[in-house]
Amino acid sequence: MMDNEVLDFDIGVGVSSGGDVDDDAIDIEHHALDDDDMLDSPIMPCGNGLVGNSGNYFPNQEEEACDLLDLEPYDGLEFESEEAAKAFYNSYARRIGFSTRVSSSRRSRRDGAIIQRQFVCAKEGFRNMNEKRTKDREIKRPRTITRVGCKASLSVKMQDSGKWLVSGFVKDHNHELVPPDQVHCLRSHRQISGPAKTLIDTLQAAGMGPRRIMSALIKEYGGISKVGFTEVDCRNYMRNNRQKSIEGEIQLLLDYLRQMNADNPNFFYSVQGSEDQSVGNVFWADPKAIMDFTHFGDTVTFDTTYRSNRYRLPFAPFTGVNHHGQPILFGCAFIINETEASFVWLFNTWLAAMSAHPPVSITTDHDAVIRAAIMHVFPGARHRFCKWHILKKCQEKLSHVFLKHPSFESDFHKCVNLTESVEDFETCWFSLLDKYELRDHEWLQAIYSDRRQWVPVYLRDTFFADMSLTHRSDSINSYFDGYINASTNLSQFFKLYEKALESRLEKEVKADYDTMNSPPVLKTPSPMEKQASELYTRKLFMRFQEELVGTLTFMASKADDDGDLVTYQVAKYGEAHKAHFVKFNVLEMRANCSCQMFEFSGIICRHILAVFRVTNLLTLPPYYILKRWTRNAKSRVIFDDYNLHAYANYLESHTVRYNTLRHKASNFVQEAGKSLYTCDVAVVALQEAAKTVSLAMNKEVRRTMANRHFKASSGTGGKHQQEVLAQPEPEDEMDKKINQLRNELELANRKCEAYRTNLLSVLKEMEDQKLQVSIKVQNIKISLKDNL
Repeated sequence: MMDNEVLDFDIGVGVSSGGDVDDDAIDIEHHALDDDDMLDSPIMPCGNGLVGNSGNYFPNQEEEACDLLDLEPYDGLEFESEEAAKAFYNSYARRIGFSTRVSSSRRSRRDGAIIQRQFVCAKEGFRNMNEKRTKDREIKRPRTITRVGCKASLSVKMQDSGKWLVSGFVKDHNHELVPPDQVHCLRSHRQISGPAKTLIDTLQAAGMGPRRIMSALIKEYGGISKVGFTEVDCRNYMRNNRQKSIEGEIQLLLDYLRQMNADNPNFFYSVQGSEDQSVGNVFWADPKAIMDFTHFGDTVTFDTTYRSNRYRLPFAPFTGVNHHGQPILFGCAFIINETEASFVWLFNTWLAAMSAHPPVSITTDHDAVIRAAIMHVFPGARHRFCKWHILKKCQEKLSHVFLKHPSFESDFHKCVNLTESVEDFETCWFSLLDKYELRDHEWLQAIYSDRRQWVPVYLRDTFFADMSLTHRSDSINSYFDGYINASTNLSQFFKLYEKALESRLEKEVKADYDTMNSPPVLKTPSPMEKQASELYTRKLFMRFQEELVGTLTFMASKADDDGDLVTYQVAKYGEAHKAHFVKFNVLEMRANCSCQMFEFSGIICRHILAVFRVTNLLTLPPYYILKRWTRNAKSRVIFDDYNLHAYANYLESHTVRYNTLRHKASNFVQEAGKSLYTCDVAVVALQEAAKTVSLAMNKEVRRTMANRHFKASSGTGGKHQQEVLAQPEPEDEMDKKINQLRNELELANRKCEAYRTNLLSVLKEMEDQKLQVSIKVQNIKISLKDNL
């Protein structure tokens, strides 16, 4: 393959005056090259002559050089060198509208030197579909067929004088030629010149991406055809440039990680490959990241924003969300190699650092290689593509649609974010494609095929710790926003990385302090709101409070009753067409809503809360209180299971009994009210039931008293126990003892409450002191670093 750069050469042109090289014994070499091996050595116009990178003009007079621009090859045309002939034919091809490549050559048997070359149209010959390299493997992305058997070519021979003579020229092509405004897209005419490389380097260092850089180059050169290369070439150059830069500086990163591990043996890092040889991907995680994962590792985001080419560092953090809704770090990686095998290594290494406990869900950029690696390492995790990145890509891929149809953005947003069911989304999607005539758009077809991994309606049954109302906040919210950006280089990275960690820790400590010392204002007299205010962190309680207050505008009506499972229709007054449906299991005190907000975010929705209100459920059942959202999310000591929930447990058990009786009574009334006769029978039955319940209550009291006397006298012998049981006390005496026991029980309850209050006070004081110490330590660290 020829190097993709302008060659240094001088060219002389004239009619042959010397004889051919004696080719009495020669070897023939055929270059069965593919499209990637086409000649990439264009001659660029410069002033009034033609030059290579060296600035050598040809011929010696500028006037003759200008004539070459319109010169057509012919037999007998002579060149100073093989390179000059090649460059001339490529220049001719650019003017005519086709691309060139080297086809075959002949070598001398005397010294092995090349003495004959043939340059052909890039569409010469046909692709060999039975090549050995394609026999035993499946081609995932077959390339477009470009060979059509074109015969156009230029053959040159070396003369005794050392010059090269045109020995054959075929002018005609069997395909359409490319117009002048598209010639720059042909491979043999695409080249990034030295000045262009310098400009790209400068703009990349300033944080600009390939698209904006190409816009600047087009403006600088006066048109895309004068730039001489495409955005793909620019993107590849930037990636290769960044790769070389990182490989040269990676030793700085390894030195930093070794020092961190020496300071703290619990600091984890791993390098793919050998540290002493070619380094692959690098991963590290500090002790706090590993500990945070044990508390909040149910959902993870792998942020690969760096891959946009704007970023100078291939830095990719693993992040999550803590109990305050703040981003937290689970480890970091430098991605040197982006193959599937390298990502598999990275994910396996990260999983090992996190004690081999895979997350419930993981969010990444929309990428086929990353998806394949995740399927290999996390087969049980739900993989979501970042919707924010897809919507941003949509603005690029459909920019012409956005400009032509201002309403498209709004319609697209409604289709993706506001549809309530899979059926609604499917209908809305195809309606959108038809409205804007986009049925055949390849990119839209691609993201539609992946819809189950980015459209919210397909993902709501899985936990992603998303606290937004409309599920629009599922972008990759980088932990390092405001610290590490596109222009950050490796020498700046370490200080900014540590600053980001300190800042995030300070914000977490502040949120802990506010939660413990700033009780939220309650907006309702509901015991459920008070319960939530004592359990959730301040941020999460505010989110729960929104839902609880929101129930005041909703009505819940029974839509279906299937024994223990009751379905309620929940909607605002007059908006039954926008109703949600809640299925409520009376016995288990568990409900599922069609909006699936609890499954998606771990926060109970207003629709379920509306059902709890009409069914007289006064406190949140434990099922709906995720520890990861509570103020004790990071505590390993569970001291509140009984004390904090004693009253709640009583209310829940009472509510369960109440709802069970209410449910059965409701069915009884519905059946009994069907006729006058069944109604009368039911009334009599209820009267009998009331008497039975009254007798049962009296027996329950007597049984309780008898059991207490039995336990009290258990040490006096069996005969005394029989006398106690055989001779029940008078009614008046029994009532006195009941009242006495009630008073004793009430006194004991008050003492327990006092003890519980004192215990909680002590625990709260300990938490306050711990937080204050943490804040002081952080302030001391920050002041020390500032002084340094």
